[in-house]
Amino acid sequence: MSLVSQVEAALDTIRPYLETDGGNVSVEEITPDNVVKLKLLGSCESCPMSIMTLKAGIEQAIMKAVPEITAVEAINLTDIDDPNAVLPANMR
Repeated sequence: MSLVSQVEAALDTIRPYLETDGGNVSVEEITPDNVVKLKLLGSCESCPMSIMTLKAGIEQAIMKAVPEITAVEAINLTDIDDPNAVLPANMR
């Protein structure tokens, strides 16, 4: 099974939680040094808590399931202090 398939399978275990808040994630790239680059989608894209979601949920799920992965990064994280950041409706 390819690294991309393994990463997607790991993401499938947490997607239901992301989708509950109107969000999702897509794999944009796995670099030659096994860094997963993700794009946050939907409400995850503008959520000020996206760094927590990335580190505590997404990164943990991927690195536990696919030990070859060295890091997980989002290409479009919203800064927690961004004045345009919006929490999903059920988190307000």
